[in-house]
Parts: sequence; structure tokens; C-alpha cells
Amino acid sequence: AVEETEPLQKLYNLLEAKGFQTRMEGVALLLDLCKTSPQLISTNIVQIFDYFVLRIADSHKKVKHKALDVLAEIIGVLEDALNPVIIRLVEGITTNLNSKDPGVHTA
Repeated sequence: AVEETEPLQKLYNLLEAKGFQTRMEGVALLLDLCKTSPQLISTNIVQIFDYFVLRIADSHKKVKHKALDVLAEIIGVLEDALNPVIIRLVEGITTNLNSKDPGVHTA
């Protein structure tokens, strides 16, 4: 299924890019794919969240903030499909509770 592999590979490449703007594009693409192709995301949830959880703990606060905001939307879209990755998500979110950045802490 090349049509499934291509958007996933693009997502992975964006989420692990060196530039923070590119990583933010990856976070935005994940949200878009969750809305337009929830089955594709659900089927590949573990692999996708291996990359996405890193953005929740990103060294750049803009990426981290966007990832946390997007996560709130993703939870509403995917709901039960998140079960396999919920522990990793909670761990990633918990690390941000002590953030000195008010935007990150609030998100």
C-alpha cells in the first residue's frame, strides 16, 4: 500500500527533522492525517507516536507547545485508538508539568 506508506514516511521525516519549523510542520501534518485518515493513524499508532512523543518533549518550546495543543485535538479525534500509547503520552505530558515556560505548562 504505497498510498499509505508515503504520507507516513513524510510524517516521520518531518517529525524527526533538524529544523524546528519542519518539526512543527510534522506536528500539523499529524493532526491533519488524524482528521482525514484516522484509520491510517490508528493502524500505525505505535510507530507514529514513537516519533510524536519526542515532539512533546522537544527542546524547542514552540514545537513542544504546538505538539501539546495538537495532542488535545488528537485525543478528541482518535479516542480509544490511543490506548496502545497512552502510558507513553502520560509520561511525555508529565515531564512538561514543571516547565518554566507558561505556554508549555498551560498546554
